[in-house]
Amino acid sequence: MTIDTPARPVASPVTVTRTGRPRRSRIALLPTAVLLLGAVYCLVPTLWILIASTKSRSELFSTATYLPSFGSGLVDNIADLSSYDSGVFWHWMLNSFLYAGVGGFVATAVSAATGYALAKYRFRGRSLLFNTILAGVLLPQVVLAVPQYLLLARVGITDSYAAVILPQLFNPYGIYLCRIYAAASVPDSLLDAGRMDGASEWRMFSAIGLRLMAPGLITVFLLQFIVIWNNFLLPFVMVTSDDKFPLTVGLYSLLRHGANQASLYSLVITGTLLSVVPVIALFLSLQRYWRIDLVTGGLK
Repeated sequence: MTIDTPARPVASPVTVTRTGRPRRSRIALLPTAVLLLGAVYCLVPTLWILIASTKSRSELFSTATYLPSFGSGLVDNIADLSSYDSGVFWHWMLNSFLYAGVGGFVATAVSAATGYALAKYRFRGRSLLFNTILAGVLLPQVVLAVPQYLLLARVGITDSYAAVILPQLFNPYGIYLCRIYAAASVPDSLLDAGRMDGASEWRMFSAIGLRLMAPGLITVFLLQFIVIWNNFLLPFVMVTSDDKFPLTVGLYSLLRHGANQASLYSLVITGTLLSVVPVIALFLSLQRYWRIDLVTGGLK
């Protein structure tokens, strides 16, 4: 009489190289190497700007590229940049804060209201409307810049602050994120309880929906702030007055003047370095509110 023993699972063979390391570990190192190369590719220009801003005008073209200067080059460059054209650089920075701050806040509010309505209300044409909004994500800004300029020129508000802010108040990607976050973080049972207590729809949106959606809204605001802060094409098309330029267009105009006056290159590099500082500070201050997984809800 024979007793059948259960078959044991056979482990998949792992090829061992001469050095004693499994071949799988070498394959796993490939994605890490690719990520490291991508990180170096992104950090090298930033490192160059940081080093070049420490050099004086004479050292910028006479010293090694990645050899920093340990003198007072950075302080002198900031002083020269602040005094250039009666401090127009800081006026450009204030304009960038205005465009990015007001535009990011209002665009986040519009995205929150639209995403909440698409997630929590059932009405005819909802899917068609949402798919149309998603199609707006696929449209590049280059395609929209000229039609937006023609529309605002017909109204007569070009070369104004509103001409830069208004086209950026509707953010299709922000609406998409808010719809997903509202569907995951705002429970329908909580809204039904509010309706039974006699709360209005606006009351439930402002007191319940916005509070539960707060982490997602902070992420949308940060993304929209960075997009507007770095936007070059729209203000370049809409604005012609120097006093309404943001940093991107202002530094570009300074770079064009530097083609005839090489001493301005140091000011452009220093201004580029200073323009990155507010974005980094905002990112670090709001990083703790980020949510990698938008499925995390407000229920504990």
